[in-house]
Amino acid sequence: MPHEAGQVLFGWDALWLSSAILVVTYGVIISERINRAVIALVGASVVVATGVLDQQQAIAGIDFNTLALLIGMMIIVAISRQSGLFQYVAIWSVKRVKARPWPAMLMLSVVTALFSALLDNVTTVLLIVPVTLVITEELKVTPYPFLFAEILASNIGGTSTLIGDPPNILIGSATGLTFNEFLVNLAPAAAFVFAATMPIIYLIWGRKLTAPAEARARVMKFNEIEAITDWRLLKQALAVIFVVIAAFVLAHDIGMEPGSIALFGAAVLMLLHNLPHSAEHQSHTLHKTFGEVEWITIFFFVGLFVVVAGVEHAGLLKMLADYMLVATGGDFAMTGYAILWSAAVLSAIVDNIPFVATMIPLIQSMAPTFGGEEQLTPLWWALALGACLGGNGTLIGASANLTVAGLAERAGHPIRFVPFLLMAFPLMMMSVAISHVYMYLFFFD
Repeated sequence: MPHEAGQVLFGWDALWLSSAILVVTYGVIISERINRAVIALVGASVVVATGVLDQQQAIAGIDFNTLALLIGMMIIVAISRQSGLFQYVAIWSVKRVKARPWPAMLMLSVVTALFSALLDNVTTVLLIVPVTLVITEELKVTPYPFLFAEILASNIGGTSTLIGDPPNILIGSATGLTFNEFLVNLAPAAAFVFAATMPIIYLIWGRKLTAPAEARARVMKFNEIEAITDWRLLKQALAVIFVVIAAFVLAHDIGMEPGSIALFGAAVLMLLHNLPHSAEHQSHTLHKTFGEVEWITIFFFVGLFVVVAGVEHAGLLKMLADYMLVATGGDFAMTGYAILWSAAVLSAIVDNIPFVATMIPLIQSMAPTFGGEEQLTPLWWALALGACLGGNGTLIGASANLTVAGLAERAGHPIRFVPFLLMAFPLMMMSVAISHVYMYLFFFD
């Protein structure tokens, strides 16, 4: 729970100062005049320098489980990619639809949504985006619509399971809700949202996409088997990925956090990959592996976590949540709808992880009002749907969005904040409206 606002540097009010730092930080990020990692770290430094947080509080505000998950899966993907596995997947999937741009986009989006449910959505975009860039380059089409669709698909798919998105991991850890409970209660809503989203993307971009016949013919001549360049590494990578996925599914039972699982898998795969080679070769290989980690994204999150922890500590998030709960007048359904919509809108503006972390104890405190903890389950589904789908609203709304943006920027296809916002936010609001109807029909009717 956040603390009440206190006094900081020069006697300024912590609530107003932390809010101003957040607004300025986000404003500069939106302007895109300074790299987002730099401005986030500057904002975090100002939070500490002005006394809004001390160093220990700032470190406590960083979600190291999320960072470990990101880094671990980035390493696994970086090594696995060297086997040719993902090139194989890209060629196979696109050839199934005769290399036509819109069906290829739809196929990759479906794969992204499904993998985001079985893996986590950040891992999935790390797998899909590089091969998407290869395919779009070969087809001579702009990659932006593909990447846009995959961002939305990753967050929609990630909504459906316990391990699909960090907010769900937080909720599951706090409540004991199982993988199967998330799947049964949230997967149908995610499916409805996906089915409504893709036709709109088709109308905006898909129907206009064309590829030269010679480009399609060139892709159709690809031999996906030839894409596998290292069968030994492929077998090692598949074995590690399988174990990591199984551990994600069983994480609650074996008592391990996803971040620990991802780093453990990364360590094992690095060991297997480097074991046969000399020390000099190992050093070269590890430099290459760690060089493929999206450190700009990682350090952006470090800074952003601290900036958001400042407003959380000062009481802004608690204040907003308290206003929302008071406004519902104690009505259970209205409380659920308020959680759904506020989680969506705020998760599009402020990273959904600290917001969910703040909302969890507030919802738990409502147990006596609504008849016990077991009666709160629909509120957890409302929070999960709002926080996960709300991440689609802006480029900084979810980890997967920033991961895609980092990969795209590195490939020379930057995704701009405002153009993404103008397209994504209305689609996000539509997905929340669908979720509202779903909650009414299955939980609040």
